[in-house]
Amino acid sequence: MQTTISLKHINKLAIPALIAGVSEPILSLTDAAIVGNVPQNATESLAAVGIVTTFISMLIWVLGQTRSAISSIVSQYVGANKVEQIKNLPAQAIFIITSLSILIILSTYPLAPQIFKLYNATNLILDYTVAYYKIRVLGFPFTLFTIAIFGVFRGLQNTYYPMVIAIIGAVSNIILDVVFVYGISGYIPPMHIEGAAYASVIAQILMAGLSAYFILKKTDIPLRPTFPFNPEIKRFIFMILNLFIRTIALNVTLYFASAKATSYGAEYMAAYTIAINLWFLGAFIVDGYASAGNILSGKLFGAKAYDTLLHLSNKLIKYGLVVGIILGLTGALFYYPIGRIFTKEPEVLEAFYQVFWIVLAMQPLCTLAFIFDGIFKGLGKMKYLRNVLLFSTFIVFVPIVFWLDALNYKLHGIFIALTFWVIARGVPLIIKFRKTFIPLAQKP
Repeated sequence: MQTTISLKHINKLAIPALIAGVSEPILSLTDAAIVGNVPQNATESLAAVGIVTTFISMLIWVLGQTRSAISSIVSQYVGANKVEQIKNLPAQAIFIITSLSILIILSTYPLAPQIFKLYNATNLILDYTVAYYKIRVLGFPFTLFTIAIFGVFRGLQNTYYPMVIAIIGAVSNIILDVVFVYGISGYIPPMHIEGAAYASVIAQILMAGLSAYFILKKTDIPLRPTFPFNPEIKRFIFMILNLFIRTIALNVTLYFASAKATSYGAEYMAAYTIAINLWFLGAFIVDGYASAGNILSGKLFGAKAYDTLLHLSNKLIKYGLVVGIILGLTGALFYYPIGRIFTKEPEVLEAFYQVFWIVLAMQPLCTLAFIFDGIFKGLGKMKYLRNVLLFSTFIVFVPIVFWLDALNYKLHGIFIALTFWVIARGVPLIIKFRKTFIPLAQKP
């Protein structure tokens, strides 16, 4: 086992993972940018996209944890040179997770109006939200299938094919968004917000088809589930359960942030939609290096190469901080043009510009939290990740956001609370990692 991990090796995994990772926020950002510039009811449409994006992200993050669990197990078996023992695990995991996604669609579809009333959506915003969701959610099983396949590729130390799939999906979504939302005179009528939803679903189906093609052609991992279950399915399910609880806590944060923003009025919710989607974009860009940490830490942990694992974490801290600073400076350089990409409404832009600087300032903090989040997922330490997020959500974020709301800080209060939430996520992970692996690395 090599004693150092080079920047070239990290980037070989991180850059394709970065490009692949931005596919989901690009789908949402594209919908927001296209819908936010329609000639009728642009503010209400943008607010509706923001509400649904928050809810869909919750569903994806709850069940999409399959990727981390599969990646962790596969990468550890790669490190131990025992991949043959878990060849049938991915198909079984995909079968479980896609079955759950269909149950979720069946249960949430008829309850969509009641669900989005909980987000304080009313009147026209509620109508748009329900219409957009009832189409967009049909792509949910295909998204989870794709995410699970990406997890298999990550575990096999390959981020190239997920990148190819994600690029094709993102480009097709952008083209279809323009065509369906605005229409083509004489051929396709304008479909407004529903067109954006159809574009996303078609792109998700395309990505799922490509995922199946590449995993079957480029690996010897089967997609047909066979039984009995692999012995590792029990560890997989416990990982998923811990990540499920963790993701519920994550989405409590996003729910309160979204609900508070909606309660301030349509222009605030529209501004929050732009800001939080740009925050998601930054998070997914950093996820490239978090993915490298996830992939390599699992392999090194499986091989018991603790000294190399410690060196990897130190390098990822440096690279992550550089990426976070670059993201912040880039956003500052294009501060005002970025807002105008999404809307021309002066009230929305004013609210957005007042808080965008907070989103940019927190980027270096986000990189540390997300990178160590990835490392702990690679190590399979899902229980500790669960406890950290429960702490950062219920002990840090929720009290702060309600306190600042009472002081009438509005969007400032939401993003200040999110900043403290990110700090509370990152610092305990760094401390725990170093306390665990410095002694192990020093053993002969």
